[in-house]
Amino acid sequence: MRVVTKAFASALLLSAVVLYAVPVEAHAPSGAIFTTLPDGSEVNFNHYPNKESVYLDGGPGPGAPQEAAGLDDGTYVFQVTNPSGRVLLSTDPANCRQFTVSNGVISGVVVTGCQHVTGVDIDHGAVTVQLMPYLNTPNNGGVYKAWATTVEDYLQGCALLGIPNGLDVVDCGFKAGVADHGFIPAHSKTDNFKVGEEAIVEIDTRFHSETGALLDGRSVTWTDTRGGQNKKWSYWAPQLSVFHEAHVEAVEAGQHAIRIDNQSGCEVHDVYLDGVLIGHGPQSVSVHVKTLAKARTFFVDVWCHN
Repeated sequence: MRVVTKAFASALLLSAVVLYAVPVEAHAPSGAIFTTLPDGSEVNFNHYPNKESVYLDGGPGPGAPQEAAGLDDGTYVFQVTNPSGRVLLSTDPANCRQFTVSNGVISGVVVTGCQHVTGVDIDHGAVTVQLMPYLNTPNNGGVYKAWATTVEDYLQGCALLGIPNGLDVVDCGFKAGVADHGFIPAHSKTDNFKVGEEAIVEIDTRFHSETGALLDGRSVTWTDTRGGQNKKWSYWAPQLSVFHEAHVEAVEAGQHAIRIDNQSGCEVHDVYLDGVLIGHGPQSVSVHVKTLAKARTFFVDVWCHN
């Protein structure tokens, strides 16, 4: 422990004021979060019939190979916001919105007397957590954003906003570049979903072998407009309109990034965005979504050396 003398007190206070607005080092969890129905089954385009049907799931993610990393074990907090993260839609204290992860998947909720309803994932017996209660999104496109971060990082974010114990409150506040209601974007996993009949805008990444065959089980890292990240894997599920693609669904307007790295079975060669060559080798692809007024799919195509 560092001992602070009187001689350093004023300098330390000044430093603290400066550091308050400086983003802390990011250490987002591994794996992914994703929204599902209560039994863990997926919904076309993350498009749900009502708010009650949306549950949080977590782990390696749909389409991930068996060796893919799940979420880091520990205790997490979640929230629901509008796509920009400025408006908190969750209405209960953060203490009620805690869940635990064991062996890379959600294992339960923290029992506080106000914990959320749970379900069971049909694929691997993991727990799913209902996101309700939360308010209607003010977003015209009907888009919501689900967030998850570790309790430690959440408490750190709330402390940066001047709230000593964020678990006791509903909202720690918002400060651009610091934390969204206690969630430091670079420390958080996010996933978008829609409720209602509005058009869907998505970003799909396809991995091609040297022979032109489409490859499953290859991953991208999506960074949303707030700096939150999530992993997506390419897979085949025609009943969900997933055709060997890594889906980022129900995206919000603004600047998104799709990071493509070398990985097993794919040494990245050429990368295209909507048919236009944008570069060679591993890189981050910027995708600017201007409007949600009509349905659209942005295609990122990756050609691999095997």
